[in-house]
Amino acid sequence: MSREPALTTTSYAILGLLAVRPWSTYELARQMDRSLGRIWPRAQSKIYEEPKKLVRHGLARAEKQSVGRRPRTVYAITPEGRGALAAWLHEPGAGPALESEQHLKVFFADSGTKADTRATLHALRAWAVERNQENLTAARGYAAGEGAFPQRAAQTLLVGRFLTDYYRLVAEWADWAATVVEQWPDEPRDATADPDELAETVRRAAWSEADAEQGTRSDKEV
Repeated sequence: MSREPALTTTSYAILGLLAVRPWSTYELARQMDRSLGRIWPRAQSKIYEEPKKLVRHGLARAEKQSVGRRPRTVYAITPEGRGALAAWLHEPGAGPALESEQHLKVFFADSGTKADTRATLHALRAWAVERNQENLTAARGYAAGEGAFPQRAAQTLLVGRFLTDYYRLVAEWADWAATVVEQWPDEPRDATADPDELAETVRRAAWSEADAEQGTRSDKEV
């Protein structure tokens, strides 16, 4: 039995990149940041260790090369690696996990000032605009047939559309939240929820009921 650490989602992310083409560890780190950093951000130190783990598992192979006088190691996927990647893709996987310090600060706004919350919402909207600029550039590149790895445009489109809608959602939510906060008294702890906004939130949240009811009916029919 192998004593090597078990493969993680990051391991499979690296394996997926190796399925596209061979990379050096430096190139992998850059590609992880450029193409996967928005959906699977990880420290570069971890990324540099993953290819070595894949080699030890027999899922990748390493080849020493030289660029001028500088040596480098290039990793490529093995047939066993392609099989492992296909097996991993066969399982649906876990859903998104939202992690946002700015939303956490909004959640505890009653312990700060109204100005604090305004500033946080402003920063959050600016974040969405900044991140979407790179997203927009990539989308225009693919639309013009000039995107990286054009043979993968169909797959990139799926995640690209999610990121497009996500950044827009964040910006629109920040605008709405800023409007609500403007109606708060000077002390956030004294703020009360607008009944109309609560009712609208309930209405928006009810979208999943139809799916849930359909699922219940389908279970009864089986």
